[in-house]
Amino acid sequence: MGSRAGLRWLSVLALALWGALAGSVRAECSPGAVTVIGDWGTARFAVDVADDPAERSRGLMFVEAMPVMRGMLFVYDRPQPASFWMRNTLIPLDMIFADETGTIRHVHVNAVPLDETPISGGDGIQYVLEINGGLSDRLGIGVGDLLQHPAIGPDPAAPCE
Repeated sequence: MGSRAGLRWLSVLALALWGALAGSVRAECSPGAVTVIGDWGTARFAVDVADDPAERSRGLMFVEAMPVMRGMLFVYDRPQPASFWMRNTLIPLDMIFADETGTIRHVHVNAVPLDETPISGGDGIQYVLEINGGLSDRLGIGVGDLLQHPAIGPDPAAPCE
C-alpha cells in the first residue's frame, strides 16, 4: 500500500473509531463544540462560533487546512434565508444548514474552493455548520439529523443537558 493510500486508510479508520466512541459517550454541551446526532450515531466537532456580522462575513476564508473533526458554526439571530459562497475559501467544505431547532434541513457536500456561485441552504435557516468537504457523506450526516450546541434555542430538538 502506498503512503497516500495508507494515510487515507488511517484517516477512515480514525473516523470510524471516532464515530463508534462518540455514539457510546454522551458529550456535554460546550460553546466550543457541536454534536451532530442521527440514526447513524453522533459526531462531535470542535468549532469556532461566528455569531456577529464580521465573523460570519470572514468565516473560513484564507484557512489553508483544517483538522478532521473541526469546523465553524454560524449563528444567526433569527431564522432566515441562508446562502453562502466560497470566495477566498481555500479548502473544500460541507455546509450543513439547520433551522431554529437545530434540525438539519439541507447539506451541501464538497463546496468548491474559491467558487463564487451562491450555495443556498433554503429559507428558515438559523445555524450553519461548516466542516471539511466530504465528511458529511463519510459520517452519514443528512437531512433530519440534529445539531446540539448551547446557542441553539429556545426550543432545541436536541437540548443541552
